[in-house]
Amino acid sequence: MTDARAPRDNILSLSGVTLRFGGLLAVNGMTMAVPRGGIVGLIGPNGAGKTTAFNVITGFYKPTSGYVEFSHAPGESSRITGLPPHRVCEAGIARTFQNIRIFGNETALQNVMVGAYVRQRGAWWMNMFSFAFPAAAREEREIADNAVSLLERLGLEKYALAQASSLPYGAQRRLEIARALATRPSFLLLDEPAAGMNPQESADLLNFIRRLRDEFSLSILLIEHDMKVVMGVCEHIWVLDQGELIANGAPADIKANPRVIEAYLGKEAAHA
Repeated sequence: MTDARAPRDNILSLSGVTLRFGGLLAVNGMTMAVPRGGIVGLIGPNGAGKTTAFNVITGFYKPTSGYVEFSHAPGESSRITGLPPHRVCEAGIARTFQNIRIFGNETALQNVMVGAYVRQRGAWWMNMFSFAFPAAAREEREIADNAVSLLERLGLEKYALAQASSLPYGAQRRLEIARALATRPSFLLLDEPAAGMNPQESADLLNFIRRLRDEFSLSILLIEHDMKVVMGVCEHIWVLDQGELIANGAPADIKANPRVIEAYLGKEAAHA
């Protein structure tokens, strides 16, 4: 029988994270946790500090105070506060961006292969002299084969040799996710994955995110403004406003929370 008092197995924890840019307090004392295997949302109005929090987690910003703790596997955890992005990625955290960041002049296949190089065993320069380093040549073939497999699993196989910038918008979104998955993460951060999508694409995204979690054994934290997506896929939601967490809970509780309504729609709507 499971002890109900046992602590939850969290893959990520933020404790008192504060970030200042000069006189601007971008994130103020942020304390939150993401349960292993969960799909968690981080929402709030524009300028609330959501992407800043993502940047702290993934090493793009070092917090002024507080710490970030990551647990790649149950029973193992380490502080990743202030680690550079490539070290955070090596630890098992991958992300996408609000504005798609792909290598537009490279093929879709090459974009995914780039993600895999974070796990490359041999030195990068060995690939240029593969005739002298058979092991490096074998590893390069493995990386290419795995990239093809990822493209197939995400429904992008027909674009494998196409220039990435020529892909339809929705396919570019999936390509960025495929590249993130190539790093073999256990924790995936999605920054506004529904941005720019039509209603049908947003509806399809719900099942896609669930499939990512289940098929790749991921924990997922997402920022999203599309409330249908947030309420439809997230199991727990944290709400930021002006750099401070103002609420957290199940989707139904967040939807009815007066402080959340006020943050999004204004005091008049909250008290109407």
